[in-house]
Parts: sequence; C-alpha cells; structure tokens
Amino acid sequence: MEWLTGPFEATFVQRALWGGILVSMICAMAGTWVVLRGMAFLGDAMSHGLLPGVALAALLGGNPLLGAAASAAVITVGVSALHRTPKLSQDTGIGLLFVGMLSLGVIIVSRSQSFAVDLTGFLFGDVLAVRESDLLLLAGALLLAVIVSALGHRAFLALAFDPRKARTLGLRPGLAHAALLGLLALAIVASFHIVGTLLVLGLLIAPPAAALPWARSVHGVMALAALLGSVATFLGLLLSWHFGTAAGATVSGVAVSLFFLSHLASGLRHRRPRPTIAPAPAPAPAPAPATD
Repeated sequence: MEWLTGPFEATFVQRALWGGILVSMICAMAGTWVVLRGMAFLGDAMSHGLLPGVALAALLGGNPLLGAAASAAVITVGVSALHRTPKLSQDTGIGLLFVGMLSLGVIIVSRSQSFAVDLTGFLFGDVLAVRESDLLLLAGALLLAVIVSALGHRAFLALAFDPRKARTLGLRPGLAHAALLGLLALAIVASFHIVGTLLVLGLLIAPPAAALPWARSVHGVMALAALLGSVATFLGLLLSWHFGTAAGATVSGVAVSLFFLSHLASGLRHRRPRPTIAPAPAPAPAPAPATD
C-alpha cells in the first residue's frame, strides 16, 4: 500500500493527479467524437498548431495558455473555412494549416534565447508543475466542455453518422462542425500543459478508442473513457515516481497501453467458443394401429 500511496503524499503529485483527471474528463468528451468521426489527423494538426501562439506569448512575457487559445481559434476558423471549399480535400487543407502554423511557431521561438527549453516544454509538457490556478482553469474548461457537449449532443450525433440527415433535420451541420472543432480545441488547449502537444493525442484518442468495444452508447464511451484516462493518469504518475521516467510521457504511454489491452481482451472475448447445445432427441414413432 505504501508503494501505491506514497508518491501521492507529495502536494505537487496530488495536483498533477487532479489535473490529469480533469484533463481526462475533458478529453473524453471531445475525443469520443474525434474517434467516431475519424478526426485524429485534425487533432494532431491542431495540437501542433498551438506553437505560434504559445511561442509569441512566451516571447512577449504573456500567458502561454492564452496564446494557445488564440492559435486554436485561428486553426478552428481556418479548418471551418476550408471545410466549405469543394475543390480542396479536407486532409489537404488541414495538412497545409499544420505545416504553416508549425513553421511559423518555430520561426517565432527561434527569436527567443531559450529556444530549446521553450520548445521542449511545449512538446512534452510538465504535469508535475501543475498549480492550483491551473486546476481552477481546468475546472472551468471542464464546465464549458460539459455545456457544449450537452447542447450539441444531438447535432454531433447526427453529424457523426449521417451529415445529410443532420441537414434534413435542420441541425445546421456547418455550425455543429464548428462547435465540434471548438470543443476539440478546448480539450487540446487544456491538455497541452499537462502532457505536451506530442503526447496530447494519447489522452484524447486512446481512452475513447479503448472504451468503444465495451460501451453501448456515446455517453457510455465518454464515461468509460474518462475512467480509463484517470486510471492512466494514476498509473503513469505512480510508475514515473518509482522508475524516474518523464511523467507526461508515462501517462500517455499507459493510456495507449490500455487501448491495446482493451482491444486484445475484446478480441479474446469474441473468439471464445460458444457452448454447443445438443439437439433434442427425435420423438419415438407412434405405434401402428392394430388390425384384425
């Protein structure tokens, strides 16, 4: 028990645990739709596209979180605009935004004397540096994510499975797509300080993908994903403490490991032979009637 609870006696580890749990809840709501709609590449591009805002905020001495939010807003508007361009595939537009924003970020960061330190912190995060003010911001982000998810659930559901039906039902799929991008941006901005942009997809995609074989509804996927993300946070911090590994990377690695274990268990469950039922014995033939 001391091996399990000892690390969490430290105050900074407790804050890291609560921060990871809050991030897991936010990522569960956004990541479920990312998995259902196959938007993993968009999530990756958006996470790396935060670099210009974060770099500019660091260069000017501002709040990196506000800079990340500004970059996320620019990417959201850009993806929404490109989504309406019929002659340009969505993947092409996202890829161009990804490369352009990342290049701009590296150019801005290169103007700073602390180039390597800033870039490393941005890419890999620092979950053990979570402060009480960060927890309050994460709690506010979670509340906002709950409101957006509740108000847009019907439109998100129709958009995920049949966009044409969403338009027929008057659910305004364009507005729903923009709101979904905003929810994704909120999750990434809230998460990058915890695990960094390179590892944010671990908490954003792995828990919902691990929950899919076991849940029977979208709400079930979200709830189970939040639980798996919290478990990954606890185990990642525990292993990081005892083995001296990077905390954010360990949390993300545990989340991905839970995904593989989930699908392995699901595959074994479906391969389990079902018990065969022996056929019922045929009824005995009726005796022939007696004849004189």
